[in-house]
Amino acid sequence: MVVVVITNCKSAPPAGDGLQTESPADVSEEFLEDDEIPAEEIAYEAFDHDENLPENAFSEVWAYMLNGREKDLKRQYPVSDVVHFAAEVDRYGQLADIPRRKSISGFNGRVHLAVICNSAGLTHFVIQSGTEARKRLVSEILAAAKEYDGLNIDLESVPARDAEHFLSFLAELRAGLGGRMLSVCVPGRTRADGVYSYTSISALVDRVFVMAYDEHWSGSAPGPVASMKWCAAVAEYGLHAIGPEKLIMGIPFYGRGWGDKSTSRALIHSTTEGLKRDYNVQDFRRENGIPVFTYDITVKVTVYYEDEYSLAARMSMYRGRGVQNIGFWRLGQETPKVWQLIKLDGR
Repeated sequence: MVVVVITNCKSAPPAGDGLQTESPADVSEEFLEDDEIPAEEIAYEAFDHDENLPENAFSEVWAYMLNGREKDLKRQYPVSDVVHFAAEVDRYGQLADIPRRKSISGFNGRVHLAVICNSAGLTHFVIQSGTEARKRLVSEILAAAKEYDGLNIDLESVPARDAEHFLSFLAELRAGLGGRMLSVCVPGRTRADGVYSYTSISALVDRVFVMAYDEHWSGSAPGPVASMKWCAAVAEYGLHAIGPEKLIMGIPFYGRGWGDKSTSRALIHSTTEGLKRDYNVQDFRRENGIPVFTYDITVKVTVYYEDEYSLAARMSMYRGRGVQNIGFWRLGQETPKVWQLIKLDGR
């Protein structure tokens, strides 16, 4: 085991207006003023491949499961809550592709219905206070959630000026759910965000699922999906702004690969001629009169991913900082060995 200490950990700012056009964990090294978490030393354990990995106990372990992939959930998994993913707001502002709770059998924990909307324009349209579109959508969501133990709202494209509408949307759902749980997904942050305000959202819901991943994403430079340094800072801010009882720290099961060259693109004539010259293209053919040629290119691919050692280190780091609840995106993407490293408190 190696103990790693990182000093002067600083925050990453939110992405623009809350849209997923860039990573929510852009790599700026600057703390901003509101709800600032002081810079401090962050220690975590990095485990060697010949070590016996520790088992960490959590109060709740949440896991996302795709509709139609119910086989990814095994009865013996130490999971307290499953999020059934997902009903989606369609182009007409109506709820579509609603999963059915009865498709999950043999699981004794809580099951939550996830609701998503991946369009910023559509999200703006359906969450406006007092509109018929919102009234209809709220009614459809509450009706769909009746057979579930809870509702999970995963709206990742809320425009900046709609922050108050988003909060009142959550409040309306909270009122309609009665005693069932309401949880909300928010991007990983290390300081206050007007759209996904940890403090404001946590006051309205039962759990806040912090998506502490995509620090590096498909359009960024290569890097960890969720580095230890960044995740530690996100956890510190989440504990500060949400509190340990409602906070769920999201953990990725997936990795990413980046190539050092991109070959799919539109080409003007001069560029095409340059390719023929640079790669010594000697021959081309015509398909129905259209010229076409091929050439070979070497692409170096960098891959960052998660295994039982990185997951053990991440869970140990969270537990050591006081995180009580964790969650995973998503079942079916993990190394099976991870389930040997988790224990539910009291079970």
